Amino acid sequence: MVSLKQWQQSRDELANMGVKLPAFDVDATREAGLKQPRWIHFGGGNLYRAFHAEIAQDVMDAGELDRGFVVVETFSPFTIDEVYAPYDQNILQVIMHEDGTLDERVLASTAASFFCNPKRPEHYEQVKTYFESDELQLATFTITEKGYALKNAAGEFFGYVADEIANGPAAAASTMGIIAALLLARYNAGAAPIALVSTDNFSQNGRRFRDAVLTVVEGWLKAGHVEQGFVDYVSDEARVSFPWSMIDRITPNPAEDVAKTLADEGWSDLPLIPNGPVNFAGFANTEQVHYLVVEDSFPNGRPALEEGGVILTDRETVDKADTMKVTTCLNPLHTGLAVFGCLLGYTKIANEMRDPELVALVKRLGYDEGMSVVVDPKVIDPKQFIDVLVEHRLPNPSLPDAPQRIAQDTSQKLPIRYGHTINAYLSAGKSMDSLVCIPLVIAGWLRYLEAKTDFGEDFTPSPDPMLEELQGKLAAGGIELCVTDAVAIHNAVRPILSNKEIFDCDLYEAGLGERVEAMFAELNEGPGAVRATLKKYLTA
Repeated sequence: MVSLKQWQQSRDELANMGVKLPAFDVDATREAGLKQPRWIHFGGGNLYRAFHAEIAQDVMDAGELDRGFVVVETFSPFTIDEVYAPYDQNILQVIMHEDGTLDERVLASTAASFFCNPKRPEHYEQVKTYFESDELQLATFTITEKGYALKNAAGEFFGYVADEIANGPAAAASTMGIIAALLLARYNAGAAPIALVSTDNFSQNGRRFRDAVLTVVEGWLKAGHVEQGFVDYVSDEARVSFPWSMIDRITPNPAEDVAKTLADEGWSDLPLIPNGPVNFAGFANTEQVHYLVVEDSFPNGRPALEEGGVILTDRETVDKADTMKVTTCLNPLHTGLAVFGCLLGYTKIANEMRDPELVALVKRLGYDEGMSVVVDPKVIDPKQFIDVLVEHRLPNPSLPDAPQRIAQDTSQKLPIRYGHTINAYLSAGKSMDSLVCIPLVIAGWLRYLEAKTDFGEDFTPSPDPMLEELQGKLAAGGIELCVTDAVAIHNAVRPILSNKEIFDCDLYEAGLGERVEAMFAELNEGPGAVRATLKKYLTA
């Protein structure tokens, strides 16, 4: 038996098992990183464990980074206490290939982990000490999009944010407040430059990150807690930069099948670690394909990130790469599979990619409807991106990714995933008649809101902040399965389809509202109508 925590005692056995091991001096690198890292990462979840830790290790293996980096959490200490500490910061990365084989690699690039929150003062003060050193060059972030939010749907500060702004840095409670407080410590220690790099999966992440931090900082200035010089420091991107990025790697929760395979191979300490609806483990399972494009704006220098496969470029190119992925080459396809997958009873994306109608849907969405208005970022070829996605990534049976996971927060995703392309057609003066799959997916989403499968069975829609409101509009209009009256449908769905907050445009003004209504009526005729409608529009 071999142990992840004690992997260095089993080097020969692991090598014989085909496990890839670090090529650098792990103990020395970790000791140097614990003393003072050059790189800190916020958000130690599965994406960090599967991707960022690999990038850092590649850079270390290449001899371009001599210090381990530190991972911190600000919201909950769970992963620090239950996932990092028990394994002495080690991670087993598991690449899941299409043929079912697994590539395993011990990632030992993390030197230490901390719960960076005033609730754990000793950890918080240690991270603050790291920020006071001019040797710290960058901090990266995977805290999910909601980690940058300061206000509720009514545009009002969350209570804890209002309190931390009113009471000053000592009362920092939100992640943005904690980052602002760490920057204040850095400013007071000499105002060394630093790059704060959001690698969360949403558009123009660096701009939103900067806006959120400055909101807290300017609030402190107004309340008299900080001086103007600190605001000037954070505002100056020559000293505090917020590079934009585009990230892409499908990283499902650790899978039971993978845990069983690892145990059968002889790993003694890699069970699943449940935490609500999300699993963690000493291992992180992911796909082989990955992309990370980052704006090369690092005012205090940086490690040789290109040695880890990172594409360094300018902000405009990052934005184009992100727009390519989010509006054309991946995300719209994912949402189409999510909506119809739930309606058709699928629980695995890979199985959907054996469904001829759903394969036709994603191909037409990507190659035909989206590609005609995509802007080529040059650093990644859009057609090649979709080719790899459709032929290898989505059909990968080893990836336990579910349409139910992708369907979360769909109302928040529609503006960028479909509204952007619709607006691009309008701006270019292109005919809407060529759009079939985009209105079909939107109609499918309306059908999804009824929470009835194509077999007439109840299902539970995935969490969405607008779910109750949207379902209420359909119910108030008397819309349920088998209702096809055109007037009733129009009256019920018009407030939804005309909502520019949901679609980034009024679908009626765009010339698509009536078509979506008609498609929805077809999808809603009764059990079996979803399949029949897909066949009608997607079978040549």
